[in-house]
Amino acid sequence: MLELANAWAASRPAYIVLLFVLFIVPRLLQRFRVPTAITALAFGAAAGMGLGWFREDNTVDLLSTLGVVALFVFAGLDVDLVELRRERRPLVEHVAVSVASLAAISCASVWLWHQAPRVSVLVALALMTPSTGFILDSIDSWGLSDRERFRVRSKAIATELVALLVLLVTLQSTSLTRLGLSTAALVAMVVLLPIVFRWFASAVIPYAPKSEFGFVMLVAVVCSVITRSLGVYYLVGAFVVGMAARRLRDTIPALTSERLLGSVESFASLFVPFYFFHAGLELTPEHFSLAALATGAVFLLGAIPLRLGLIIAHGAVRREPAATSLRVAIPLMPTTVFTLVLATILRDSLHAPPYIFGGLVVYTLVNTMIPGFAMPKTTPSFDDELLLGDVASFTDARNYGDAPPA
Repeated sequence: MLELANAWAASRPAYIVLLFVLFIVPRLLQRFRVPTAITALAFGAAAGMGLGWFREDNTVDLLSTLGVVALFVFAGLDVDLVELRRERRPLVEHVAVSVASLAAISCASVWLWHQAPRVSVLVALALMTPSTGFILDSIDSWGLSDRERFRVRSKAIATELVALLVLLVTLQSTSLTRLGLSTAALVAMVVLLPIVFRWFASAVIPYAPKSEFGFVMLVAVVCSVITRSLGVYYLVGAFVVGMAARRLRDTIPALTSERLLGSVESFASLFVPFYFFHAGLELTPEHFSLAALATGAVFLLGAIPLRLGLIIAHGAVRREPAATSLRVAIPLMPTTVFTLVLATILRDSLHAPPYIFGGLVVYTLVNTMIPGFAMPKTTPSFDDELLLGDVASFTDARNYGDAPPA
């Protein structure tokens, strides 16, 4: 019976059903404010634990990789260093508080769960780091003002930049040689990428117009594979490529045009559901044991109030109304992709106990749904526009480069 189920899962009708499940059903459930990411993850868990389908499917694995790579390219493309420098003082304060919180949570993890320091640091990162790609893709649906949108974007980006640096140091800290080689490889990537993009702009674009998207994604996949081989997963390479392309905005506008940004975002929206579905496939009943559920409850009761309180307290120091700070804090709660990636690293590379992996999954399932229920949904998200076939008009209406309103 199991062999027949596996054979059907590998057939073409199974993929047709999968496409319907990932692209239609989650949109129907959005009316109940359930994020598409949660629905895709749940379907993956049902297919893996309940039916045993697609568990070793290379096609789903490839599509999920493309999804997470595109999502972090999009996040990197949205990093405007000039914009961040303009708000450097509040952002430096926010990052300093975040780093102090990471240190405190890491120490607490070592003390409470007697985990190795590297495991504890990754758990702290998984709890405290907002998922920038997911937030940027969803921010239009939360009814924020332009100023609030800017603050959410800048805080999420600044926090993720620091988190990626901490992730690199933590994973490569087993030896100075390994850390040095990994750092050298990333520095070389940062130096060489602008040269590669300039060569492409001068030698290829004049003879192959509208090839920017394909080239950026190709470079992102290559760099993601390189960083994956370094032990810091795909997301670092993809994020660096997006940042490198954004840095060349003035000299090579085609690399950060609204058309390219819209293409990357639509590509991510198309393939990210496969990432969440694939993450769900890897879940087992052990990940939802009583110990895992209890750990998830501890994470939720500890981390969510802490994160909300830190942002509200920072706003109070800057004489900002608590209600305004809360409207910025709530959209920063989802950790989605970042938590799932770190949970996978903890499970596969650092062999953390299953209850920690399961607790992090429970934590991200709940925190991802917080903005949908706590914020008014007044404007359509990119996913909504994609469903209606209005991608072009929606992309043209978006303003990625303007300075925040005073």
